Amino acid sequence: MNCKVEKTKNANEVKLEITVEAEKFEEAIKKVYFKSAKYFNIPGFRKGKAPMQIVEKYYGKEIFYEDAFNEVAEDALKEAVKENKLEVVSRPDIDITQIEKGKDLIFTAIMQTKPEAKLGKYKGIEIKKIEYNVTDEDIEHELGHMQEHNSRLISIEDRPIESGDIATIDFEGFVDGKAFEGGKAEGHELEIGSNTFIPGFEDQVIGMKIDEEKDIQVKFPDEYFSKDLAGKDATFKVKVHEIKKKELPKLDDEFAKDVSEFDTLKELKESIKEKQQKQNDEKAKYETQEAVIKAVCEDMKVEIPSGMVETEVDNMLKDIEQRLSYQGLKLDQYLQMMGKTEEDMRKEYEPQAIEGIKSRLALEAVIKAEKIEATDKEVDEKLKEMAKNYGKENDEEFLKNENARNYIKEGLSSEKAMDFLVENAKIK
Repeated sequence: MNCKVEKTKNANEVKLEITVEAEKFEEAIKKVYFKSAKYFNIPGFRKGKAPMQIVEKYYGKEIFYEDAFNEVAEDALKEAVKENKLEVVSRPDIDITQIEKGKDLIFTAIMQTKPEAKLGKYKGIEIKKIEYNVTDEDIEHELGHMQEHNSRLISIEDRPIESGDIATIDFEGFVDGKAFEGGKAEGHELEIGSNTFIPGFEDQVIGMKIDEEKDIQVKFPDEYFSKDLAGKDATFKVKVHEIKKKELPKLDDEFAKDVSEFDTLKELKESIKEKQQKQNDEKAKYETQEAVIKAVCEDMKVEIPSGMVETEVDNMLKDIEQRLSYQGLKLDQYLQMMGKTEEDMRKEYEPQAIEGIKSRLALEAVIKAEKIEATDKEVDEKLKEMAKNYGKENDEEFLKNENARNYIKEGLSSEKAMDFLVENAKIK
C-alpha cells in the first residue's frame, strides 16, 4: 500500500491518494466471490457452484468490485492515517480513481484533521470570585423535605377539599363532547396545589366533598405535547372518593433521632449545613473553572472543522438517546413529543458542541505549552480505583490495557491543566 498526502485549500483538511496493490485487490475479489457464491444461480450449474470466471462473464466483471473495495479500503485508510500520524476528526469523502481487475486499486480520501489552537492570554485571567454560602433558609428547606418524606396521611371526612390535600378521584375528559384517549382514570391520587394537572383543574377541585360529582371546565395549554388537544377547551367529569391530608412530624430532637444518626436537631442541622456547603463548594469550583476556560477560549485562535462539530453533536445525541432509554423512550418519540426534528435538535446543540471542543483544544494547548503530564504513578492509582469500581481489581488485562491507560492519562493531564489555569488566575 502506498499513500500520498497533500493539503487542500481548506484549513485543517488533507487529501490522501491511496494505492492498493493489484495482487491484494485480486485477493479481495476472490474472498468476496467465496462469500457470495451461494447466491448466484447460473444456467448449467448448481446454485452456488459456478466458477468465478463464469459468474463474472454472466454478470459482468464489475460484479465483485464494490464489495472487494469495501474489503480493502477501510484497512488501507486506517494504515495510511496511522503511518502519516494524522488526527482525523471527520468521515472520509471517498472517490475511486481506478478500480479494475489486474490493476492497482487507487482511491482518494479527503478528511478533516484536528486543528491546533493558538493560545492568547491564559495566565493571570481575571474573574470574579464565585462562592455560595449555606443560609438558614437552605437548612429549613432541607428539613422541610425530610418532614415531607416522613409525613403520614390522615383521612378527612368532615370537610371539603382544601389546597394541600390529596384527593382520590375518578375523572374522564371530553373535547367537543367526545372522550379523548388518555383522558380517563379511576382512583387517581391528586395532590391539590402540586400543579401536576392541566392549569385550572386543581383549583376547581377545591371545595368538593366525598362522593360529590362535578363537571370541570379547562383549556389545554397552546404548547401542550398532544397537538390534537393543544389550545382546546375540555370538560372533565370528576367524582371524589377520598380526601387525605399530610401530617408532618414535629421538628425536634425525637425527629432527628428517627431520621438520622444524630441525637439532637442541632446536630442534624449542622450535618445538613456541612453537606450543603460541600455541594456549594463543588458548584463554585465548577463555575470558576468554566469562567476561566471561557476567558482562555475567547482569547484563543482556532478554526474548528465542521466534521469535528458534527461528531461532537453525534456523541451528544447518543448520550441523550441513552438517557431517554432509561425512561423507556426512543429519540424519535421524544422529538415527536417536543414537536422537533433531529435537524432542529442538531442545530440547537451545535453552539454547546463548539464550546466543548474549544475547551478541550484550549486545555490541550496549555498542556503542551506548560509541559503538563500525569505521572505513571497517578495513572496507576486512578486505574486501580476504576478497577475496584468495576470489580476488576485482579484483572491484569484491564490493569495493563494501553487504551485505558492513555484515556486516564489524558483525563488527568486535562485536570492538571485546568487546576493550573485556576491557580494562575486573578480571582477578585
